Amino acid sequence: MQGVQANERVTFRIAYEDDAVLVVEKPPRVVTLPGLGHEHDTLLNGLFATHGNRLARIGKDRAYGLLHRLDRETSGLVIVALTVEAYEHLIEQFRDRSVGKFYWAVCHKAPKVDRGVIRYPIEEYQERLNRWSSVKKARVSRKGSPALTAYRVIQSSNVATLIEARAVTGRLHQVRVHLDAIGCGILGDEWYGPRVTSKASPRLALHAHRVRFEHPTSGEQIDVRTKWPADLRKLLTRVKLERPDVRSEQGEHELGSGTIGKEDALGGQAEP
Repeated sequence: MQGVQANERVTFRIAYEDDAVLVVEKPPRVVTLPGLGHEHDTLLNGLFATHGNRLARIGKDRAYGLLHRLDRETSGLVIVALTVEAYEHLIEQFRDRSVGKFYWAVCHKAPKVDRGVIRYPIEEYQERLNRWSSVKKARVSRKGSPALTAYRVIQSSNVATLIEARAVTGRLHQVRVHLDAIGCGILGDEWYGPRVTSKASPRLALHAHRVRFEHPTSGEQIDVRTKWPADLRKLLTRVKLERPDVRSEQGEHELGSGTIGKEDALGGQAEP
């Protein structure tokens, strides 16, 4: 990421901003951080076009303020620190798992139980595409790192299920791998889940719709939410599901209305 180049063509919506913290909504099919093959077209390049002076002062060693990342195919909220002090405070919250990261996922079937916690360890590995290239993927494995995902079913139809998931840990492709492991592959996922459902959505039907954290200077609880993405509205209609953001306004019980910490998360119903 040496010398990040600003790119105003990478656009995003600002969901929350103050002097210390920025929360933006990453579009789908946009990589979060620069890397091989994506040096100039990432979310960070877009952030440098709007907040480059502040992010440059935070520096490469602190990922220019980016606290976490989303998969290229996933849309939704990303937290960015705007000062070194804010970064150090927020990164500690990520380390102690007190940051709430909530996702909506449209899956091809319902889990065995409507609410639970998935504890399968996740291992990263390289899958070779051809003689010259490979991709990093993830899988459930006893040799993997501890991983924890809480979930609840929001609604189901005869063709699909809408699930809210909270990634308590932050493993590679965690929500995708964990939901697939309990038989709930996400529509549009070309890497995980049944092959028949990989083309059932115009893109991966996974959206990071909510983040919750303690403000690094005021100590206030910040709870930022976003709406169901416009490019997936037709998908919901086709699979006979309602928009979850509309349902939540009507008082639906939410996952993680209390704190799911290291101990609380382990206390839920577990998938075998």
